[in-house]
Amino acid sequence: MNLNLLLFLVFPYVSIVIFITVTIYRSITQPFSVSSLSSQLLERRQLYWGSISFHWGIAIILLGHLLALLLPKSLVLWNAVPLRLYALELTALALGIWCLGGLLILLWRRMSSKRIQAVTTPMDLVVLILLLVSVITGVITASTYRFGSFWFTSVFTPYLESILILQPQPAIVAPLPWVIQLHILNAFILLAVIPFSRLIHILTYPLGYLFRPWQIVIWYRRTARQSPRP
Repeated sequence: MNLNLLLFLVFPYVSIVIFITVTIYRSITQPFSVSSLSSQLLERRQLYWGSISFHWGIAIILLGHLLALLLPKSLVLWNAVPLRLYALELTALALGIWCLGGLLILLWRRMSSKRIQAVTTPMDLVVLILLLVSVITGVITASTYRFGSFWFTSVFTPYLESILILQPQPAIVAPLPWVIQLHILNAFILLAVIPFSRLIHILTYPLGYLFRPWQIVIWYRRTARQSPRP
């Protein structure tokens, strides 16, 4: 077995199995740990600017990837007009840079604030580094290998479809440049890491808040004991 088969045939299935099994196990045994464990109370300003840029940027980019996987023919028709192709490419690159800026702010926040360092775990740093690799390789791909939205449908879509239907074709990604291969591999590493990190909160939906019974929250503050009056 060569390296290409190991990285793009075996490892994708390993990451998918880890993601599914550990997510289910954690949701059953540690349901209250399925949270982002927000540190907003410790520092707000950098969190605001970094979180807005990163979350909106990555959400729109992932939505574009999903549409390219589910509706490849529609994307090809859209890109048939050069002006629309250029608009889509520039938008995707701008979103990637915006997302990268927000991620750098969040990473700097973790490293510079003593309060945030006190609640930062090694897994938090691992996740930030993996996300950084993913976004940087994505931006490099978008700026160096142009018209990615055009060749995505003929490379990534068939490869990911072959993985999902259990008929893997790793030969599709074998001739790709190393930056693009690293982008793919890093995505599967992130998938395997999600159940062990705070990123698992992306799988939760706050629908339970609509139906849960009322709760009364009482703030108890201990006051200093007063000495009795003479």
